[in-house]
Parts: sequence; C-alpha cells; structure tokens
Amino acid sequence: MDRQTAQTWLTTLETKRDLLVRLLEQPDLGTLRIDVNQALEELDDLIVEFQRTFPPEPLFS
Repeated sequence: MDRQTAQTWLTTLETKRDLLVRLLEQPDLGTLRIDVNQALEELDDLIVEFQRTFPPEPLFS
C-alpha cells in the first residue's frame, strides 16, 4: 500500500468515525448505544495504530 492510498483510507475511517459520533447523539438509540461506543473505541484504536504505521510526512524536507 502506498502512502497516498493509506492516507485516503485513513480519511475514510475518520469520516466513518464522525458518523458514529452523530449516531451516538441520537436519544432513541437504546441498547445499541453500547455497540456504537464499542465501535468508536475500536475505530479510535485502529486510527492510532494506522498513524503509528504511516506517520505524516514532513511538509518540507
């Protein structure tokens, strides 16, 4: 996987995370709230690991 593909993938994950956060704000979520919280935690872990694996490139070399 090249760096650009990896960055595109990370951006997609971050967008999906925002959708989960908005879903969590719904008052009628019921017990599904537990699953959404778990998904957010796992997605956050995945994003952190991804950023460790593909650290941002410096703007100037």
